[in-house]
Amino acid sequence: MRANNTDDLALLDRPEVLSRLFYPRKELPEIPVTARAMTSFITVDEGISIGCRFYPTNKEAATIFYFHGNGEIASDYDYVASLYNEIGVNLFVADYRGYGLSNGEPTATALIKDAHALFHGFIKVLEELSYKGDIIIMGRSLGTVPAIEVAAHYQQGLTGLILESGFSNTMTLIDYFGFAELFAGIKNFKGFGNGDKIKAVSLPTLVIHAEKDRLIPVSEGRELYDLSGSTRKRLVIIPGAGHNDVMVAGMEHYFREIESFMRMVSG
Repeated sequence: MRANNTDDLALLDRPEVLSRLFYPRKELPEIPVTARAMTSFITVDEGISIGCRFYPTNKEAATIFYFHGNGEIASDYDYVASLYNEIGVNLFVADYRGYGLSNGEPTATALIKDAHALFHGFIKVLEELSYKGDIIIMGRSLGTVPAIEVAAHYQQGLTGLILESGFSNTMTLIDYFGFAELFAGIKNFKGFGNGDKIKAVSLPTLVIHAEKDRLIPVSEGRELYDLSGSTRKRLVIIPGAGHNDVMVAGMEHYFREIESFMRMVSG
């Protein structure tokens, strides 16, 4: 597995890049906690805590540890967590620095580094609450960065990996946001390194992508699928959907595929 190139992350951590790469959103204090949601905080660095939401259904069921997309926050999943619960899955959603109830400021380096502390904190929460089912890592869009990072480092303790609207090549994201000129002349830039890391992931893997995704083209999802080191992998393209409506536009298809994947990896 290729280690993170600190030079690449430093290039992404320049202020002029961070301001276009991350879209942190704070949680409004008046948003109520749903009856089925549990809020917890995981310390990832001195003075830095990340807010997380846990939507349980059964202590023996599998749990998806979910890294959300850019511009989203964990409490957004109050509205869709029941759909995961209905297919017999516990859902645990982690925020990032500066997002939701979390403090700190998001950086590329922190996105990678915090993934480890969040995973260990998540495991501790499950142990304290006596949840004993399988663990699947899932990431959406920007969330595929920490999801692949965790999957590549902790495969022995995981059952599967789900990637939705993800990217292999960091420059694809940079091109879309319109600041490729900031990387002109830089050779061998790998950015977050998703494409390299997934080669070392042998976990059963489900890749979901929208057919008409204009932010991260479907070719990126296909490339993640092709590069995956898993011998048990599936690529699902949701017809007619775009980046931000992939779940809603293909809801039945989307959750049918996740449910089928969960049965396969737990069987």
